[in-house]
Amino acid sequence: MTSDELREMLEPTVERLGYELTDLEVRLGSKGGLVRATIDKPEGIGLDDCEKVSLAVSALLDVEDPVAGEYNLEVSSPGLDRKLTKVEHFQRFEGQIVKVTMRFPIEGRRRFRGKLLSSNDENIVVEVDGESHSLPLATLDTARLVPDGA
Repeated sequence: MTSDELREMLEPTVERLGYELTDLEVRLGSKGGLVRATIDKPEGIGLDDCEKVSLAVSALLDVEDPVAGEYNLEVSSPGLDRKLTKVEHFQRFEGQIVKVTMRFPIEGRRRFRGKLLSSNDENIVVEVDGESHSLPLATLDTARLVPDGA
């Protein structure tokens, strides 16, 4: 089962509990694997939230058994340097400082750190040193918020 298929399986359960599945990381290997679900809600995430989602997701994974082999399940909050993975995330954090890495160079560079000016279904616009850069979401590798003072 692919990571996207696993996300499609887990997302309804997470949403029914009142949370957003913001990221899902799956790493499987011969020495054991990892399934890490990152959740969020407008009020923020606490330990009780992680435990609640962990119990529900663990039960679903036990019944459906979509992941071969042994793995650890982790459920966590996005943290201060949260990953931005959906258009809605970019829109929510417009005006914030972001760090973006592209899969391919854009305007001769792959890394951009600056103010997130705008976003839509195809591009984000980041201002770096007073210059705006339109970055296609299709070729974005990673994007994270930069915590204040970092």
